[in-house]
Amino acid sequence: MDHYDVIIIGTGAGGGTLAHRLAPSGKRILLLERGGYLPREPENWDSHEVFNKDRYLSGEEWIDKDGNPFKPHQQYFVGGNTKFYGAILFRLRERDFDDVQHYGGTSPAWPLSYADLEPYYTEAEKLYLVHGERGEDPTEPPASGPYPYAAVSHEPRIQQLHEDFLATGHHPFHLPVGVDLNESDPEAGRCVRCDRFDGFPCLTDGKADAHVLCVRPALRHDNVTLLTHAKVERLEADGATVSRVVVDRRGERLEFGADVVVVSCGAVNSAALLLRSELANSSGQLGRNYMAHINSGVIAISQTPNETKFQKTLGVNDYYWGAEDSELPLGHIQMLGKSDRNILRAGAPWFAPNLALDYLAKHAIDFWLTSEDVPHPDNRVTVDRDGRIHLAKTYHNVQAHRRLLAKLKGLLGDLGCHQGIPSRTILDQRIPLAGVAHQCGTARFGTDPKESVLDVNCRAHDLDNVYVVDTSFFPSSSAVNPALTAMANALRVGDHLLDRLGARAEAAVNGKRNLELKETA
Repeated sequence: MDHYDVIIIGTGAGGGTLAHRLAPSGKRILLLERGGYLPREPENWDSHEVFNKDRYLSGEEWIDKDGNPFKPHQQYFVGGNTKFYGAILFRLRERDFDDVQHYGGTSPAWPLSYADLEPYYTEAEKLYLVHGERGEDPTEPPASGPYPYAAVSHEPRIQQLHEDFLATGHHPFHLPVGVDLNESDPEAGRCVRCDRFDGFPCLTDGKADAHVLCVRPALRHDNVTLLTHAKVERLEADGATVSRVVVDRRGERLEFGADVVVVSCGAVNSAALLLRSELANSSGQLGRNYMAHINSGVIAISQTPNETKFQKTLGVNDYYWGAEDSELPLGHIQMLGKSDRNILRAGAPWFAPNLALDYLAKHAIDFWLTSEDVPHPDNRVTVDRDGRIHLAKTYHNVQAHRRLLAKLKGLLGDLGCHQGIPSRTILDQRIPLAGVAHQCGTARFGTDPKESVLDVNCRAHDLDNVYVVDTSFFPSSSAVNPALTAMANALRVGDHLLDRLGARAEAAVNGKRNLELKETA
């Protein structure tokens, strides 16, 4: 059985970022990814293939709380779901780390503060090429410096939307977006500023994903090995130490050992792996408190054509902590990637004619609304005796989301949009259970082993060498995209692991040397 210093299971926002942090240490690191490399092909940017034919989804079935099978919007590739995400990389708000009362219950405080994560947020923003402008978002937390890259500019119709929001007393801001783009020098970045960004893999490697920015550089180190198509079936322990990682690689059983095992499979699959392994659950909390945000896509129909290509540049947080008629938080509004006929077809009635969809697509302004999903113990991941994943979910903060939707709909006339649309399905669509992009919370961290699965360093309370480094550790979900927090936390836990392995100094020296080589290349 091959033995490593560290095994990382999963290569997404958590695992990929952690691999990047540990790679310069010289320690033997094995990355296990159940999928392969995402093929680079014309279909990457074909909305019919991506959204109508589900070309890149896993095809697996999970079971809902009523026993009905459903197909999760889940992809397995090197880089994880960051290959498809919208790369909007928010810091949690400072108050998100405290107890927060909502219409649907209370989001609990975190066992660390925003100040503890702030230096790692700063590092993660640099690593993931985040563009933005401090001072525009009235809810943004304090930061130790400016964004590493200038905000991505609005195209004309979105700039007009910005002005219209200002005219109605709101505070629109440039979204913090991770993209390899330099608007002052078209030769300097890989992004071509297209309309195939949000929900699509990037053919040019212009999106700031974990594969391109973390896994690929990590593999330049001889001490790092990646094994693809390697699904981890279970972890086997001797006492409080996991001694074997059991892998199914295309029907072949493989076993590996490591001083440290890091589970980074995503909040659903990480919980499922530990549950199948019958580990890390003395608290009874493993798999519980599943959260995925309450999300809706709203397609407003502009009174004038919307010729925007790269639409994902504007956000509004005026309702994040409430409104004049609400003392409790409502949520966040941002732009979606620009829709086309095929994207609209995925949510339209089957009989909607193509000409109507073409008109709607030409005039559509696409919004994404997010309200906080509060944790509840009955919202949980379980596995049955055959190892199948069951996901039980009931939303408990729907009133906040309805209020947020009403706020946006009430503004549509002032935003230069029609206020009445014949098809309500096209105007407003809640993201269903299968939409797991913002999954979190199934192995919450904390100081009390009776109430949490992980300690503050994201090590399982019950095991001395197992860590969970993805969004599973979240005690609450906030109402902003979770990816940057997963990335920042991976860097934080990475520093802890470097100390544990006695490799902090070597990692710092080698990391600096690699940076110097990159800058002189």
